[in-house]
Amino acid sequence: MTTPHIRHRVLLGVAAGGLTALLAACGGGGDGSGNNDGTSKSDGTGTKVTAELSDFHIKLSTEKFKAGEYTFTAKNTGSHEHALEIEGPGGENRSKTIEPGQSTTLTVTLKSGSYEVYCPVDGHKDLGMETDITVGGAPAPSDNNNSPGNGY
Repeated sequence: MTTPHIRHRVLLGVAAGGLTALLAACGGGGDGSGNNDGTSKSDGTGTKVTAELSDFHIKLSTEKFKAGEYTFTAKNTGSHEHALEIEGPGGENRSKTIEPGQSTTLTVTLKSGSYEVYCPVDGHKDLGMETDITVGGAPAPSDNNNSPGNGY
């Protein structure tokens, strides 16, 4: 082979490797905010709930939940990194891990039933960072439904 052909193949290999790296960075791993059934989002819609994550306790701004979409704002008020995980009939949803003083949002669709809310960071659940919620009744009111009347 001549030198231009070798250069061409090397450049082609480098370009293919770069494209592979770019595609790997864009897909797959993520930040831990996905789930098993695709209901987790982070666009901030839904009924707002604050989850205060301290060392080692979770305090929710409400104790009453109806079926529907919720956006949990997890605020790390502790001195260790924390995350929020919600597991139950609506699936398993996890926020990204946040450092002390940071916050993140996790939007989930809750179905009727019992859910476990906890910190999935190693050992934190066993130290008391867990609580249970029960979702029941009609869907929660949506912040997006501003139209009065009967839909005509």
